[in-house]
Amino acid sequence: MATRFDTPTELEEREQTALEQLIKRLADDEFVLAERYTEWQVRAPTLESDLALANNAQDELGHARLWYDVLEELGYEEQDLVYERDPTDFRHSTLVELPFEEGNWADPILRSYLYDAAEKLRLEALESSTHPKIADRVGKIQNEEGYHLEHARSWLKRLADDDKGQGKLQETLDRLFPHALTIFEPVDRDVESAIVDFGLRDATVEELGEDWLAAVVPELESFGLAPPLKDQGDAAGFVASQECLPEKRGRDGNHTDAWFDLYDEFTHTYNELDRSTATTIMSKPE
Repeated sequence: MATRFDTPTELEEREQTALEQLIKRLADDEFVLAERYTEWQVRAPTLESDLALANNAQDELGHARLWYDVLEELGYEEQDLVYERDPTDFRHSTLVELPFEEGNWADPILRSYLYDAAEKLRLEALESSTHPKIADRVGKIQNEEGYHLEHARSWLKRLADDDKGQGKLQETLDRLFPHALTIFEPVDRDVESAIVDFGLRDATVEELGEDWLAAVVPELESFGLAPPLKDQGDAAGFVASQECLPEKRGRDGNHTDAWFDLYDEFTHTYNELDRSTATTIMSKPE
């Protein structure tokens, strides 16, 4: 039976673990993707797109704060969740940690499309969450993520409009698609069961992954692109085998070397100033 999480301090161990792992994935994905987006500042092909990616980065950081704040009710503080946290404890997908390929505008566009299409489904599965703060935050985040997906789709169409652009998209898709699949990798089977059993989310990661494939594969194919799937289902839908996934998947704490370089970069100033607490410049979200 679903449990309401109105009193987080009274949660049993399995309930707390389920909540922590769900929120860490949501927040870590947003935080790390925002850090990567900043690499494109003043490098996008148009001023409008430069501003759009800057806004995306700001939005994702705001979403990360909204999610991390849920865990602060369990006794966590911001520095515990970001600046003083062991990098192997982060549970983000490897899709968001990979460095952008220099000068390849298809990279942020495809990465945004693949990620935001997944985020749309993940947020929908949280709309009726038994944790009040999760359910309350979904609407605000959905509005902003919708703009991100719209921007990615618009550029995807433009880039696929000629042979050269389509070729670059396909090359980039071959590199990114396996990492996009890690968004739907489980942290732990028991934890995944608990998340659904307690009503924190109303779909399994397997179901979300199937829905994502059913949405993105036909749309990518409509642009003349071929997602690198070794196995495809029949009328039941598309299927991604384990062989399609990269060696490092993120959700289990195994990350690419690029993640540890990025971690050192965004914690550098905090450590250089010998901080022991995170300095905030805005009030906590309600």
